[in-house]
Amino acid sequence: MKILVGTCSWTDKTLIDSGNFYPEDVKTPEARLKFYASKFPIVEVDSSYYAIPSERTAKQWAERTPDDFVFDVKAFRLLTTHQTQPKVLPKHVSESLPVVKKTVYYKDLPRELVDAVWSEFRAALRPLKDSGKLGLVLFQFPPWFLPHKESLAHIEECIERMEGYQLAVEFRHQTWFLDKGRERTLAFERKHGLANVIVDEPQGLKTSIPPVWEVTNGDVAMVRLHGRNHSTWERKGLKAASERFDYWYDRNELKKLVPEIKGLEAKKVHVLFNVNHQDQGQKGAATLQSLL
Repeated sequence: MKILVGTCSWTDKTLIDSGNFYPEDVKTPEARLKFYASKFPIVEVDSSYYAIPSERTAKQWAERTPDDFVFDVKAFRLLTTHQTQPKVLPKHVSESLPVVKKTVYYKDLPRELVDAVWSEFRAALRPLKDSGKLGLVLFQFPPWFLPHKESLAHIEECIERMEGYQLAVEFRHQTWFLDKGRERTLAFERKHGLANVIVDEPQGLKTSIPPVWEVTNGDVAMVRLHGRNHSTWERKGLKAASERFDYWYDRNELKKLVPEIKGLEAKKVHVLFNVNHQDQGQKGAATLQSLL
């Protein structure tokens, strides 16, 4: 088993502003990525959820990292049925929308515009795929995405649209894993070769998802550590994700995760820290690396 540990993003504002991770002379996007890649073997591209990156940007990521570096990429929000502001859509798509709205959903777009968004997203991934540095493409679905036939059909469409890519799926409503739903969900993921995303997050809340330590694709497993901050997990009106995922993992907490991670029966395991206030993710990742 090969275990890769890293963080979800390397450019968070509070991380850069803190001065706790990057040296003073590391000030450019290129220098930051090169420095990050000297410390960790993997990173999750989180910015692709908010807007599809250009091929040029993805090509630069590939050029600035070691040959064996891995990028997991988060799917663009429209493709995971999240509400999306037209201004973050590809320009030719936003200009072709039949009706101007503050936000749009996947189902709102005509088929030709849906095709165009998928085409743009696949094109953005091409430089990473061609360089051999693309890991998993993460589809994180919203809390209102429930285990219904329509949801399963949408996932199957994602699989078809992303043929040739390895997908990971993260659900955010507990009904996917409650009672008999757990085995149905895992069976669906196994059938389609999807990597089940194992989460560590606050438990006992309405939106809590249990950690399901099951491998549904023998080639690769994904673990995402969201922190255990109960007080911010469901709080409304937060200004940034760094406020919701504000949590410092201590060494004992991470030590307890080591046997779970090592027990996953997959050729590769991607462990990503999604705590992102200041250098929480980087410190947690470095500690876990040493424990492993």
